Amino acid sequence: MDLRFVGFDYPVLQTLHHMMDNMGKSSYSAPTRTYVRDAKAMAATPADVKEYPNSYAFVIDMPGLKSGDIKVQVEDDNVLIISGERKREEEEKEGAKYVRMERRVGKLMRKFVLPENANTDAISAVCKDGVLTVTVEKVPPPEPKKPKTIEVKIA
Repeated sequence: MDLRFVGFDYPVLQTLHHMMDNMGKSSYSAPTRTYVRDAKAMAATPADVKEYPNSYAFVIDMPGLKSGDIKVQVEDDNVLIISGERKREEEEKEGAKYVRMERRVGKLMRKFVLPENANTDAISAVCKDGVLTVTVEKVPPPEPKKPKTIEVKIA
């Protein structure tokens, strides 16, 4: 059974699928802790991807993070990586203790394979009100070639 989904990246399901395929094989090794942590971070970081005529926009909620806590990188010339980490607030008042703790802390991360027409030299990122918008401009399509006229000489 194939658990691939067109257009979406589900690393947790891919990891489970890989583990189930390799059960009982002697060469199987479990995924590393870093891989599992990153897979959980990607699964827990929802994103909206929009395509415009001249660009792509990646919109991710990053509440509570400052611009210095967010990293936007391009790896292997076509993989956009957006990451950050929300840390637990330090106790400010002595004697205070949590009664309930529901806000998520930890790593946030998403990876996107960019299409061929993405211009990785024209990427901008803006974080406003806890929402990060990464814009990747498109490479303009090549202009259609005009037919070449060849002069016919009379011999």
